[in-house]
Amino acid sequence: MRHHNGRLGHATQVIVVILAATALGANDPPRNDPDRREIMLPGLTRSGAVLLPNGWTLQPAGKQSPLGDLPVLLVENPQAPILAILHAGFGEHEVWTLDAKTGRTIARTAIPASFSGLTWSADGARLYVGGGFDDVIYGFDHKDGLLSNQSTYRYPDRGELQKTSETGQGDKKRQRVIAGLAVSADGKSLWAANAFGHTLARFDIETRTLVSEVELGLDSYPYGLALDENAGRIYVSLWGAAKVAVVDIKANVLQRHYETQEHPNEMITAKKGQYLFVANANRNTVTVLDTKKGQAVETINTAIAPNAPAGSTPSSLALTPDESILLVANANTNDLAAFNVKEPGKSTPLGFIPVGWYPTSVRVGRDGKTLWVTNGKGGSSRANRDGPRPGFAGGGENRTRQYIGGLLLGTLSTIPMPSPRQMAEYSRTVYACSPIKKDDPGGVTGPEASQDSPVPRKVGEPSPITHCVYIIKENRTYDQVFGDMPEGNGEPSLCLFPEQVTPNHHALAREFVLLDNFYVESEVSADGHEWTMGAYATDFVERTWPLGYRGDSRVPFPAEGNFAIATPAGGYLWDRAAAKGVSYRSYGEFIENGKTPADPSHTKVKALQGHFDPKYRGYDLAYSDQKRADRFLEELAGFEKAGEMPRLIVLRLPNDHTSGTAPGKPTVSAMVADNDLALGRVVEGLSRSKFWPKLAIFVVEDDAQNGSDHVDAHRTVALVISPYVKRKAVDSTMYSTSSMLRTIELILGLDPMSQFDASSRPMSPAFIGEPNPSPYSVRPANVDLNELNLRTAPGAEASMKLDLSKEDQADDLVFNEIIWKAVKGANSTMPPPVRAAFVVPRVEDDDDDDD
Repeated sequence: MRHHNGRLGHATQVIVVILAATALGANDPPRNDPDRREIMLPGLTRSGAVLLPNGWTLQPAGKQSPLGDLPVLLVENPQAPILAILHAGFGEHEVWTLDAKTGRTIARTAIPASFSGLTWSADGARLYVGGGFDDVIYGFDHKDGLLSNQSTYRYPDRGELQKTSETGQGDKKRQRVIAGLAVSADGKSLWAANAFGHTLARFDIETRTLVSEVELGLDSYPYGLALDENAGRIYVSLWGAAKVAVVDIKANVLQRHYETQEHPNEMITAKKGQYLFVANANRNTVTVLDTKKGQAVETINTAIAPNAPAGSTPSSLALTPDESILLVANANTNDLAAFNVKEPGKSTPLGFIPVGWYPTSVRVGRDGKTLWVTNGKGGSSRANRDGPRPGFAGGGENRTRQYIGGLLLGTLSTIPMPSPRQMAEYSRTVYACSPIKKDDPGGVTGPEASQDSPVPRKVGEPSPITHCVYIIKENRTYDQVFGDMPEGNGEPSLCLFPEQVTPNHHALAREFVLLDNFYVESEVSADGHEWTMGAYATDFVERTWPLGYRGDSRVPFPAEGNFAIATPAGGYLWDRAAAKGVSYRSYGEFIENGKTPADPSHTKVKALQGHFDPKYRGYDLAYSDQKRADRFLEELAGFEKAGEMPRLIVLRLPNDHTSGTAPGKPTVSAMVADNDLALGRVVEGLSRSKFWPKLAIFVVEDDAQNGSDHVDAHRTVALVISPYVKRKAVDSTMYSTSSMLRTIELILGLDPMSQFDASSRPMSPAFIGEPNPSPYSVRPANVDLNELNLRTAPGAEASMKLDLSKEDQADDLVFNEIIWKAVKGANSTMPPPVRAAFVVPRVEDDDDDDD
């Protein structure tokens, strides 16, 4: 391989240096260390790295520059040192232009909406931007980093009804949603991949008219484009079909398909079009296709451990100018993977480069000396000191800046092309920032469980616990419920639902174990239920939910079985159970309710067919959690009579979400108390059943969303309950939802679903070897469960305008402020949620006072 001005050289040299550096030992970011009794908290560590709520660490290479909300694409002008960056998150959708040499922002151009799609004309004089769910493409004149003279490319049937049945029932407006864009070399033709329309469109640039539209197949979700005019082809990655479509650009017809792996997204051609590199986001892979032979010649693994489960999420590709080095952005593991691809089909790994949180786009400068990476979630969660306040929370700048969906502002990493020695150092940092073990990605991180722990150390080892009940609740932070408990790290002033309202939550935490350092990986319910059941949210979910949460009613809810493309490669917890012959049953999770409570529920999820209770009602705030408890306890009685119950039960208790102060609906405190009593009743019933001696109950919120918490808004309410759980204890080990899933998997002998549950710390410290069979006694409600909101309640008028029929359809800032005032009073001011401010880990009984 040729040298690049003294930078990345021979692959063998790099590998030798990496091995040498690894042998010397990495200066790892601080971890939980029982010998120092150190309690890790999200935020800035003493080493300068940033600990994320999921237990992974950031220590990005190069210079970090601030960007806007969810930067998704970066392109360098082909003729001038100008970068264009598209932002398509919860907040303002815009294109930033930057000076490629200095990183200085030149201009910010707002657009109404986007999803993806950003490309320059060959002469660099025009920039084209996808208009997302508006079904338009914007064109701009460009000069010196400034965009002007906006033109718009529209579909002639834009917004018209698309017939879906003979009766007209169910007819809906056709929705295309612009994804990838490509421009012909002569600047006359513009192609667009229509992600939700499942077509490839071609526009005449001069007349701005639609020339052709090629159907690519239902549920294909065309995403990325790679144009090869010499071969007369354009390649379209089919995000939902694990294929690349080959379209003849002269005849405007689909020629054939190439097979890839799941979620092919960004593509790049090499060797004058002979080879096509395709990133597969739902695997840890890049498919290398020989376009002349029409088949794959190689599949490149981008994960940091060769046998790691899915989860890296390769989402962007770049080649050096001489096409010898391929760089792949691994979105979920926060790194770039580098490969020597001078001979496609015989690639060799060069190492890894640490970048920011959720890298979305990687590019190499035309001179081969610089790497640019857009990091979708930036460098850390942040504190929002100017949190929601009365009269201002519902809109404008404050709404965008303070809501968690728009709080994680992106960054740009500018990295000089590393030398072999630098590459080795970077690789060592990537390994230090990840809890994955290279040799055993499914191994336990940190201290292993004791020999008598009921939580096995490896899948397949026996456990005295044979049954697990996994209870999913909705949207509360730790401080909102447990902030009043002096035993834990709580803030009483932030406690909305103290022991008076939640006596069972408090009793369970006090009688068993209080978990005061437990976090969700998710930001909202859309990715929350995916993480809760799959230890992962796919790129489809991550890219789609911010658009819906910004208030666009055209954007569908992307999760909970609504779309097959949302399913992770590793499946969900019930898929892992089915694979191992472990019996399972869902009560309300990934279930669609019947029209009325008397009508049976149903599900689109294949693995749940025959494995859910059609009489159990899922998310419906008009339906009491007491009725859900009644139904489950009725089922439990049947299991006792039969002598067996499913070894894995997933149970949804959603009413702690509340209906705000909508007149005629139960009050906020009544709904949380309803949820609390139902939880207590379910736990009491299970603890007095014949299954209790071999049972473990796990309770978690699907997300913590926008509530206040003085540590981090990802910190949440979690409980573990079992004869094998410690009694009257506090466990401050840093856990996440993936830790809970990993614990369930180890107990039941299930394989992990993703890299995140595979590498997360099991909750072994919360368990003991000698069981205490004492059952739990439910605490009665201390508030009136039938108390209804009056029209004079704080926020009553605003609550009536909110859509609470599904999770998170309501404006979250408005809704949470309503909840706060309902509890604290109309004249109170809701404090700002704190999200991973740069907190230094606190150390107990440590003489080192260095901050």
